[in-house]
Amino acid sequence: MNVEVSLITVNYNGLADTCALLDTIPLHEPSLEVIVVDNASRHDEATVISQRYPQVTVIRSSRNLGFAGGNNLGIREAKGKYLFFINNDTLLYYKDIAVKGSVLLQPLIDRLESSPTIGMVCPKIRFAWGNLPIQFAGYTPLTSITLRNRAIGFGEDDHGQYDSPHPTPYAHGAAMMVKREVVGKAGLMPECYFLYYEELDWSMSIRRAGYDIWYEPSVTVFHKESQTTGQDSPLRCYYITRNRLLFVQRNSSPAPRPLSYAYLMGIVAVKDILRHCIHCRPDLAKATLRGILHFIKPQHHDTV
Repeated sequence: MNVEVSLITVNYNGLADTCALLDTIPLHEPSLEVIVVDNASRHDEATVISQRYPQVTVIRSSRNLGFAGGNNLGIREAKGKYLFFINNDTLLYYKDIAVKGSVLLQPLIDRLESSPTIGMVCPKIRFAWGNLPIQFAGYTPLTSITLRNRAIGFGEDDHGQYDSPHPTPYAHGAAMMVKREVVGKAGLMPECYFLYYEELDWSMSIRRAGYDIWYEPSVTVFHKESQTTGQDSPLRCYYITRNRLLFVQRNSSPAPRPLSYAYLMGIVAVKDILRHCIHCRPDLAKATLRGILHFIKPQHHDTV
């Protein structure tokens, strides 16, 4: 049987999470190809994964290529008509809520095939803790100057209130499926971000290529979130700060761009630095400042 779906996940010092994800995937389904990209983990986790899961294609990178670079390695290896990108800190079923088996991803494929203009689709995403609140049921558009938006349903208990499919302006990087033809027209994921904002930029490229992005709630993915970087780490503060500005540079219209820079550097970053100092986190304040400085004067090697 030909490979229909290539599931791609990136591992970086996350063996336990990656194995937990693989345990929820129907690895014996012949139409499903599973690819794990080990992004230069400190230990040889690629060999461990290969030994535990011989059905999985494991690629070990000699250096950390970031989220986009790791996924792009997987794209180059993938044979499927559809590419499903999923964070390694997610689960395809949790507490027997989602359907198990080979039909698990079929609603995403059906949504992609429902129109030639639909190029990407995301499932419902719920947090894998507490009452499993919703993390993502689509996005609202970014505002032109402040780049503010929100994830629809964020933090709400799931009572089926977001069970209607609808277009969304951006994909969520934790779980997204794309037609292979879309990659040919929109290009690979942008590797300049290294971490955070890649999926927003890629969504912009996909929409500029003439495709729509949809939210399909018939599939649910459960997300532990930020297991690699931590919710409140210097790494996260640095890349969030730098990449907001980089996103403006690459995607904003010329007229509002200076106002966006002024807002992000003069208000948001200053507020973040003051907040970090008040909470006795000089490491986070320094990381935020470095993010601004490295955007103004780019570094040759922004790596973790």
